[in-house]
Amino acid sequence: MKKEGVLGALRATGVVAVIRTEHSSDLVSVAEALWEGGVRLIEITLTVPGALEVIRESIARIGKDRAFVGAGTVLDAQAARDAIDAGAAFVVSPGLDHQTVALCNEAGVLVMPGAFTPHEILQAWKAGADVVKVFPADLGGPDYIKTVKEPLPQVELLPTKGITLSSAPAFIRAGAMAVGAGSALVNGAMIRSREYARITENASAFVRAVRAAREG
Repeated sequence: MKKEGVLGALRATGVVAVIRTEHSSDLVSVAEALWEGGVRLIEITLTVPGALEVIRESIARIGKDRAFVGAGTVLDAQAARDAIDAGAAFVVSPGLDHQTVALCNEAGVLVMPGAFTPHEILQAWKAGADVVKVFPADLGGPDYIKTVKEPLPQVELLPTKGITLSSAPAFIRAGAMAVGAGSALVNGAMIRSREYARITENASAFVRAVRAAREG
C-alpha cells in the first residue's frame, strides 16, 4: 500500500469517516457500510475498545485495495507503530507530535496531525505532515479555512469536528481538500442499532455533497 494511493483516494472522495464509540462490536460491518456509500478513508480512533483488532478485521474483510482503514487519536510514536503494524493506511492525531510524523514518513504512511492556529498549521506542515487536520473546525468554520488558505495555499487542510452534511460543501469551497465527518455520518446510536443502510446512505450523501461543491 503506497501513501500516494491513499492520498489520491482522499482527494477523489473528499471525506474521512471518523468512528468513535464505546462499543467495538459490529464496527467491521460499519466500515463495510461506509465503503458501500463511497467513503474510502475510514478512521478508527484508538479510543475505541479493541481498535487495532477492528482495523485488522476491517482490512481483512473489505480488502486493503478497496478502502483505506486508518487510526485516529494517535498520541505518540509507539501508538503509531502499533497502528501501522495492525495495517493502518493512515495515521491521524489531535495535535502535532514530531516523532509520530517522523515515524510515519519513514514508514511511508500518510500522516495527518492536528493543528488550529496558523502557526500550528505551518509547524505541522514543515514537520512533514501530508495533510493538516484543522481541529476543532467548528470553532472557526469555513471562513476560518478560507482565511488560513490565503497565506498558506500549499498546505492541504482537513477540517474535522462538527462537520455536517449541510456545512461540508462550504468547507470544500473555502479551500479544504477534504473533511473529517463524525457523528453526522455515523454515530453511536446507528452503530448500536446496526443501521447499516442508513450509514451507507449518509456516506453517499457526503460524497455527493463534496463532489457538487467542487464542481460548483
